[in-house]
Amino acid sequence: MDSEAFQTMIDTIYIEEAILEHPRVQDILARFPNAARIHCQRYGEVFNPKSQNFRLQKRKPALILAQKHQHFALPAPAGYGIGARRNYYFSHVLNCLYDCRYCFLQGMYQSAHYVMFVNYEDFQENIKQLCEASPDEPVHFFSGYDCDSLALEPVTGFAGHFLPFFAKLPNAWLELRTKSTQVRSLLNRGPLPRCVVAFSLSPHGFAEKVEAKAPSLQRRLDALCKCQQQGWLIGLRFDPLLYQQDYQQHYQAFFAQVFAKINPDLLHSVSLGVFRLPENFFKKMHSLYPEEKLFSSPLERQQGMVSYPKALEQEMVDYCTAQILTYIPASKFFPCTL
Repeated sequence: MDSEAFQTMIDTIYIEEAILEHPRVQDILARFPNAARIHCQRYGEVFNPKSQNFRLQKRKPALILAQKHQHFALPAPAGYGIGARRNYYFSHVLNCLYDCRYCFLQGMYQSAHYVMFVNYEDFQENIKQLCEASPDEPVHFFSGYDCDSLALEPVTGFAGHFLPFFAKLPNAWLELRTKSTQVRSLLNRGPLPRCVVAFSLSPHGFAEKVEAKAPSLQRRLDALCKCQQQGWLIGLRFDPLLYQQDYQQHYQAFFAQVFAKINPDLLHSVSLGVFRLPENFFKKMHSLYPEEKLFSSPLERQQGMVSYPKALEQEMVDYCTAQILTYIPASKFFPCTL
């Protein structure tokens, strides 16, 4: 699904009354002239009520335009990062255009509606303060934790607003995590020396089954190569690792395909993560999709989390790590330890 399909899909927009006249709101409304407009006091009135059906809403989600009041940039979970000591994440959108079956968002949120926070300047002020508090060391900011960083770029203008801002912060690094091919805003400007465009990738056969609405592996690789050829720092995010009986064959061919397409010498980083969900998220997701084969894999509960058995998980990580390290030096490899 691309942004044009998104604009066709949205037929209802909720708008917080306090931001009705915000220029960013007015610009977005102009893109959806036929959408019904409903005012609300706070986005939580629409987004947070229980007894909503995420699966049903995902077929026809609404767009909610809101402003965020606090917690703009939050400390990243321990073990989440690409080498820095200070790591934060921030989200200009809640929920994702795509419908990946393993995504934790469908277990975390009550609603499948999209929330867009329009007060970018408040995010930027908070990010600036965090950088100024640690002026002598790099501070990493991850976009794309609660959404896809670039999938809605033609609507949100997120990268277009934030890239010039980050360019002025001498110790700030930005990671744009994405499955999208919406890279025009990157290609229309010069690359930033401290911005990593990080593509989430899965073997083609796996992606076809569990990454609904997302661009194909080949299309993502094409977008990745265009960015790399223009000088952008590229990250590869192999997350989550997914099991099936012949996973070794699939991942070996997958890594060979990826590294043959790109220039490994110019990669910024590669990370690897396993399939793991909080138990309450997993229960909700399983109830939404009881027929999903992914959830009937050899999973087990451990300390409030659902994941593959430890021995199997370690076997998969070891195998994939060995494969990856045939293509890149260990200094560029960051296995996720969540």
